[in-house]
Amino acid sequence: MSHGAGAGLVRTTCSSGSAFGPRVGAGHRGTSTSEGMLDPVYPRTHGALLKVAQMITLLIAFICVRSSPWINQSAYRYFEVVTICNLIMILAFYLVHLFRLYRVLTCISWPLSELLHYLIGTLLLLVASIVGASKSYSQSELVAAAIFGFIATFLCLASVWLSYKISCVTQSTDAAV
Repeated sequence: MSHGAGAGLVRTTCSSGSAFGPRVGAGHRGTSTSEGMLDPVYPRTHGALLKVAQMITLLIAFICVRSSPWINQSAYRYFEVVTICNLIMILAFYLVHLFRLYRVLTCISWPLSELLHYLIGTLLLLVASIVGASKSYSQSELVAAAIFGFIATFLCLASVWLSYKISCVTQSTDAAV
């Protein structure tokens, strides 16, 4: 019975993107509280670096749209909304993992919520980039925004794969054991 509860905790801990898997010394109460809230290992992991790259490309795409004179208002308002909302959500997930908030907010399935965010956000970003590219009218700022939108879409697809790998493959491996 306690093995099932421990398996759920392992899946949540795996979502932090730590290269070392479950926390070293997690069984000892003294070490987990002395570590503090900040995870010093997380910023060097692949998941964290991918999130930083996504935030940078989304910010560049947003700035490119804001710095250009618009021709089609509605297309680029949609592009702005999608890029800034994705940026805010990725920053939120980055902070959740950096400050280990997944340990405090255990009622949320963090791997599943991150997977759903990336699935929906990637689809919306792809649509926004396609619409932005088709309505760019050869203006360099809008073309650059669409290109950075496509780069961010590719990076988000990598995060979808990473999130799927962490949440679904880990759950099926735990179920097999």
